[in-house]
Amino acid sequence: MVLFKRKPVQYLSPPKVENDETEVWEIKQTGEIFIDYNSYLARMDFYKQRRFICQITGHSGLSYFEALKSELAGAQVVEEAFPEALKGPILRRVQLQTISRIDTLVDLIYEEFRADYYPGEAVTVHVMTGEKLTGIVRDKSSFGAKILPDGTKNPSFSRYFVSLDGRLDEEAVVDDTHISRDRKIFTKQVLRSFIRKTVIREAWNGAPWLVRNDVAKQYHIDVRVPPHLRYENKSTEKKSKSNNSKNSSGKSGTLDNNTENSGLTDPIIKLKPKAKCQKLNQQNGCLIPKSKNKTKTLVCRTSKESQQSLNSVRKISTSSSPPQESQNTEIAPTAAPRDLNISTSHPNLAPPVVKYPIEDLCLSPRLDRPTRPPLKFLTDDYSTSETSSKEKNKKILTESVGLLLETWVFLNIYCEILILDSFTFDDFLEAMKFSSLDKECQLLTEIHCAALKMLVASDIEGGDILVPLPGMGKDEGESADESISTSTNVESEPELKVRSTRRTYQKIDIPPEGKISHRAAEMQIGFNWIDRLRKRDFKYGGWQIVVIGLLYQLSKSPRHADVCETLLKQLAPLERDPTPETARRQYALLNVNHRVQVLEIICTFLANTKAARAYMEECSEQMTCFRKEKIQWQRDRKQYLEELRMLFDERKLLSPLDSSLSPSGINTISVIVESKENVGSIPDEIADTEDESKEVRSLRSGQDQIMQRKRNREAQREKKKKVELEAILSNNAKKSAKLAKDIQKKQELITKCENEIATLDNDLREADCPRVRILGKDRFYNRYYWFERNGMPYGGLPTSSTAHAKYANGRLWVQGPDEIEREGFIDLGPELQGNYKDKYGMTVPERKNLEEGPTSVYNAHQWGYYEDADSLNSLITWLDTRGINELKLHKELKLYHDQISYNMKRRSEYLQLDKSERSDTNRIMTRRMEHSSESSANRLSAWKNNIAYTEIGHLHSDEPRSRNLKKSAPNITTSSTNYSIKNEIKGKNKRNIVR
Repeated sequence: MVLFKRKPVQYLSPPKVENDETEVWEIKQTGEIFIDYNSYLARMDFYKQRRFICQITGHSGLSYFEALKSELAGAQVVEEAFPEALKGPILRRVQLQTISRIDTLVDLIYEEFRADYYPGEAVTVHVMTGEKLTGIVRDKSSFGAKILPDGTKNPSFSRYFVSLDGRLDEEAVVDDTHISRDRKIFTKQVLRSFIRKTVIREAWNGAPWLVRNDVAKQYHIDVRVPPHLRYENKSTEKKSKSNNSKNSSGKSGTLDNNTENSGLTDPIIKLKPKAKCQKLNQQNGCLIPKSKNKTKTLVCRTSKESQQSLNSVRKISTSSSPPQESQNTEIAPTAAPRDLNISTSHPNLAPPVVKYPIEDLCLSPRLDRPTRPPLKFLTDDYSTSETSSKEKNKKILTESVGLLLETWVFLNIYCEILILDSFTFDDFLEAMKFSSLDKECQLLTEIHCAALKMLVASDIEGGDILVPLPGMGKDEGESADESISTSTNVESEPELKVRSTRRTYQKIDIPPEGKISHRAAEMQIGFNWIDRLRKRDFKYGGWQIVVIGLLYQLSKSPRHADVCETLLKQLAPLERDPTPETARRQYALLNVNHRVQVLEIICTFLANTKAARAYMEECSEQMTCFRKEKIQWQRDRKQYLEELRMLFDERKLLSPLDSSLSPSGINTISVIVESKENVGSIPDEIADTEDESKEVRSLRSGQDQIMQRKRNREAQREKKKKVELEAILSNNAKKSAKLAKDIQKKQELITKCENEIATLDNDLREADCPRVRILGKDRFYNRYYWFERNGMPYGGLPTSSTAHAKYANGRLWVQGPDEIEREGFIDLGPELQGNYKDKYGMTVPERKNLEEGPTSVYNAHQWGYYEDADSLNSLITWLDTRGINELKLHKELKLYHDQISYNMKRRSEYLQLDKSERSDTNRIMTRRMEHSSESSANRLSAWKNNIAYTEIGHLHSDEPRSRNLKKSAPNITTSSTNYSIKNEIKGKNKRNIVR
């Protein structure tokens, strides 16, 4: 039976068809018929949802038809595999069971039947000769337990008569211990599938398991349900119990209304003292009538009514007959009149308990809490100071911050396949801002050259284009030359587009004049960018020409047309000659925001290369290996912890014995023995000094000898006991020493397991490269990123030329909410904002401005950051863990707090060192521009692409060396060993981790 939401699918009843000629639609698998096509389609859409469950196999996430197919196949397998002889007894045992969990039911049935066999079942018998013979159980005799006269109990047992295979005249008679069945036939998995196939259970608490009617009829099983297991009786029983409990609680405080009319003449009814709350209400001058439904009506009377009640009380007190207390009202005898304007018809119930966490914006604003720590921004959009044109080129726009971060993360995660040394974000930012016609920034050049080499293979490797480009097929060589040569003549002979219409006549689209805005096509004349990239000709403006050619090729795609045209206007302007020198000069003067756009486009294509996909697959496989290894270490750790617990328990057992048998106890015993000897020797000493007591001493000499022998025996006994105790203590000391050594060994093993688990966790973190992991969101759906979170070492590659910095990004980044979240949770409609203001006293934007303080990010294009540990701690304090989003974010920030703070500290030290170098430079240079360029060059000059020297023997920007010439690699200060961040599992992953 196919399940939907863990319940059997309810099929639709057949409709009434008035006319036999009516067109109907049928679903053959269910037998349902529809007279409306839309209803048929809606039902088919329902059945095609992947929300159905196969009851036999337990597989979920299937469509109805897949689940039905799986169920039929599973039923056939179970029918063939499960022993026929066991079906009837097991079904009779399962019938009317009230165990709710099927796993528990399977365990119960399996334990009962695993050593029980039935006639007709194929078994294996173990004869006296040790031989194993197969056969069929012919008969079974069961014998109950027997209690012997001495009180011992013989357990029950069975004898089986087994007809042996191949021996028609022989039969074996065996007991429980000499018979077995094939382990593969009767297993928990097969038993679970069989029960799911043949048994059903209704969806209410305490419902019994019932064998299906057709199966019950086949195996002669009674399907009648006893009354106490039926749903209606269960519900009635529950209601009666609840009513009884209510009645019993109601009688404790009040009596029935009938007692008022009877005048309290029934001797069974007894008045109970008034509750404390009733006395308090009497003092306030209030009457509290009690009704049967246990709702109290509070009637607060005026002063006039109170005075009348007081008068009536006085009259009653002066009368001869005693007053009768009414059940429904209780009169206050001497209460001062009070005027209360309160009237309620129900008690003040306590508000429902809120179960946290809840939605963050559903929490009431806390006006007493401090605001979020202020953000810092990378952009200079709000700067009003006048600067030179070169300084304006270094200004970063808001839209460029996300591109800078995205590009930096991609280059550092995939630095292995790019053959690039890792670099810090601050160095990357300085490299993107670097602008000089005389000097070259190696970091900027190597990034572009390494990325471009991934697009087209070299001539030695075949020269294939490794990424799909618009307007290019597999035979890109000739087509690229033709397209470029055609485009170069666009001014003299424009291409005429032919368009056919319905009337099959042709029209010529003449391009408008002045459409050409750059000279990128002319720069590709003679030696196009693909051939230059195949040759790895990057010197003297070569890689800049390749970038221009790539952008020109991408401008043919509508997706990249606008941005590529904007960039080409800057790189290949009309007023300059189309030469490599122009390309080099224009790129050197290019705005930082345009540079990051170029690099982002290249990285987007790199993500689709086979090398990047293979790298991700390799990392995924390594993560699988890491997880398996981690599970094994966790199992070992669990085992060692259990063994350590047993050792501690054993040591606890020795501790009380050691305390009772300690040397102090032995000394106490010896003192007692000595004191007894001294007591016995005192009369002897006195007798020796007094001559007049000789006769008394002679009379007591016999008794003294008896006491002396007794003391000697006791001394020998105590001496023997002392020796035994010393032996026991010595033995216990040896055991304790051995236990201490064993405990130390187990603790060392546990520590080793924990270190290995931590190392594997770090390996998993570094191998997790497909996407950047977010730390979490706050109450206003701002996203928090720590880019060292996954995909890279905490401090960059340990063999990098800037590994001494010991950080990669060193900041906690905050991104604003995306468009959907902003419109759905913050910028609500007027009606929703009004409702929110009525409930919390302010709108969501007002709350955002109040709680975030003066610095905020409002959309996904805006980024802020924190760069010091104090701001991080203040942020953690600001988070409200009662909210769902901030609870998750709080956990992540606490988990990585130490490492984030460490990286922030290392970044501060790294930049402080740079500032000291700038101050030294400032003593010599006075001009601002010279100081800035010199300080940037000093820091960027420290970065060297050492891994390129190691892997390929030269920089990416240099021409490939001939294979015939064996030139040694230049001397590099760092290690020149072959490095691979993901292929080496142990050793190198234990780096720069703050635990």
